[in-house]
Amino acid sequence: MKKTSGITSAVVRRDWSRNRVSAKSLFIVTLYRASAWVAQHQSRIVRFAGMPVRVTYKVLVEFMLGVELPDRVQAGPGLAVFHGVGLVVHSSAVLGADVTLRQNTTIGAKEMGGRAPVIGDSVSIGVNAVIIGDIVIGTGSVIGAGAVVVESCPPGTVAYAAKALMKYRKMQ
Repeated sequence: MKKTSGITSAVVRRDWSRNRVSAKSLFIVTLYRASAWVAQHQSRIVRFAGMPVRVTYKVLVEFMLGVELPDRVQAGPGLAVFHGVGLVVHSSAVLGADVTLRQNTTIGAKEMGGRAPVIGDSVSIGVNAVIIGDIVIGTGSVIGAGAVVVESCPPGTVAYAAKALMKYRKMQ
C-alpha cells in the first residue's frame, strides 16, 4: 500500500469514478483532496495561502455535513465516502487505495495519543463499523455493518458482528 497525499489528475479521476453516484460524496472527497493538498504541502507559503481552502473544508464538510475526515489523513486514490454523516477518522489513520467508508463509522485510536489503524487497499467498511487501535486491516478485507474491530485482520478477511451481551433483570 502506497501512501498518497498529493493531488494528481489520476487521483482525482479515480476518486470521481468511485463517487459518481452521489454529488455529496463527490463534494466531500473533492474538498478533502484540495484541503489535504494544502495541509500536507511542504511549502509554508502554500500552507498559509491555502488556509481559506482548509477553513472552507472544515466548515462545510465537518460542521455542516457531520463528516470528520481530517485533511492530515493519508488516503490513497479512489477514496469513496457513501452518505458520510457521522463518519469519524483519526488524523493519523492511513487509508489505502480504493477504500470505501460508510456513515456512522469510526476509525480511531484506543486512547488519547494512541496510534490509529492502517487500512489496506480495496477495503470496504460497512455502516456503524468501529475500527480502533494500532491495527492493520489487510488488503481486500470487508468490515461488516456494526462490526467492532480491535485486532489486525489479514488480507481478504470478512470481519462482522458485534456480539451483544444479554443481562436479564427481574421485572417488577
